[in-house]
Amino acid sequence: MRAHLAYGRDGLEVDIPDANPVSVLELPDVPVLADPAGAVVEALRGPTGSPPLSELAAGRRDAVIVISDHTRPVPNKPLVEAILGELAEAGLADSAVTVLVATGIHRPATEAELAEMLGEDLCRRVEIVNHAPRDLSTCDYLGDEAGAPIWVCRRYMEADLRVVTGLIEPHLLAGFSGGRKAVCPGLCALESLRVLHGAAILESPRARYGIVDGNPFHEAAVAVARRAGVDFMVNVTIDRHRRLTGVFAGDLEGAHAAGVAFCRRGSTVAFPRRAPIVVTTGGGYPLDTSFYQSCKGLLAALPVVAEGGTIILATACSTVGSADFEGLLAESESGPQLRSRLLEPGFFRPDQWMAHHLTHVLEEAEVLCYAGNLEPATVDSLLVRSAPSVQDALAGALRRHGPGASVAVIPDGPYVLAEQREARA
Repeated sequence: MRAHLAYGRDGLEVDIPDANPVSVLELPDVPVLADPAGAVVEALRGPTGSPPLSELAAGRRDAVIVISDHTRPVPNKPLVEAILGELAEAGLADSAVTVLVATGIHRPATEAELAEMLGEDLCRRVEIVNHAPRDLSTCDYLGDEAGAPIWVCRRYMEADLRVVTGLIEPHLLAGFSGGRKAVCPGLCALESLRVLHGAAILESPRARYGIVDGNPFHEAAVAVARRAGVDFMVNVTIDRHRRLTGVFAGDLEGAHAAGVAFCRRGSTVAFPRRAPIVVTTGGGYPLDTSFYQSCKGLLAALPVVAEGGTIILATACSTVGSADFEGLLAESESGPQLRSRLLEPGFFRPDQWMAHHLTHVLEEAEVLCYAGNLEPATVDSLLVRSAPSVQDALAGALRRHGPGASVAVIPDGPYVLAEQREARA
């Protein structure tokens, strides 16, 4: 059979021999919104647990609209345009609005990326600012939470009206993205995240894909967002083609919970049994522009792969990620040795959290990686093995596990929430 994988902008095909039992964990079809722009406006005017946005904005001196960074496929342009329209109705001109990019600790978005995210017209209409997580002079200290000093972007804290946007999807640490993540980690300083993304939280069995209740990171992030203050939230869900399937607006926690319930139904895919070979992806553009982000596809495959199995990752990444992340992997001899370093008291390196997640994967399976835009030697330095193609990686895995080994395919990688469930008779 032939499977189409989310890879870069255009996708990638892989052929699996007919002799192999195959499970394709494909996202369920969710109806797309017939009038996406109208649905956004409707949500802003009839939100969950909150007055309409225009009512909240009345009498405010200025506003900030928080958007996700360039690695997330959020339909920012229609969201921001609709929000600006409601703010204008309340008397807030574009000149009184700042669009703030919630970078977390990622690099700032470039002008070209901002133009792609928002459109050139919006880039000219409003001021756009990237959060600077490594510069404490741009942040306000809000006290401590979960043992972490909480520093939040001052441009956000000083705004009279604070609106956050985002995408709700399965998330490897928070259970689901969106909601509180726009503030934490989106607008927090590195000093905060070295604790909130530290080993103690990463080792929790509740800080995993699809888990919200009892998730220590989710609870800490909600507490930080409450402390910073969010006046209004607009989150969306999308299908595999990046089309809008839902808009959830209003109260940060109430509207987000409704969106999570909707997203769970649209992203959960059942599979009958673990497979010795799993083919997964970095989720396609823009998530798979770096190996760092593409590792999320490995975490999505973890519940599906049999112990000692092989995960094949297809990613179009042209970069590894930050220098800190790349260096941490390159200087490590093995997954166990890296994990031992990460658990040492006092050890800290920015972006170590994704390396920590990678060690969880390497405990269970070997990883073969086809990264079409990276040199094989670079891939081999990342504690995984490079492959010249997905097809070649699959052939090698079949030699290892047997020509009749079962294969599971997760075409959309990190956007899939895999759930083992025996088929009913």
